[in-house]
Amino acid sequence: MACKSAKECACPKTSCENHSNCCDCIVKHKNTDSLPFCLFLDNNGDKSLKSFYDKLKERFENNRGIL
Repeated sequence: MACKSAKECACPKTSCENHSNCCDCIVKHKNTDSLPFCLFLDNNGDKSLKSFYDKLKERFENNRGIL
């Protein structure tokens, strides 16, 4: 399956060689244990996967029982 470039890239790093190239961007972030800008939650700029999971856990614990 071919990877298409994004028509609109949310990442503010327009000088990045992977800007608008989602497949290469995801591979790069996977290899660096971080999330692409378009996926990370508001967590004070920490894009690590651990921070992402901690933030999700916090969100679900705070909204327990709410659909």
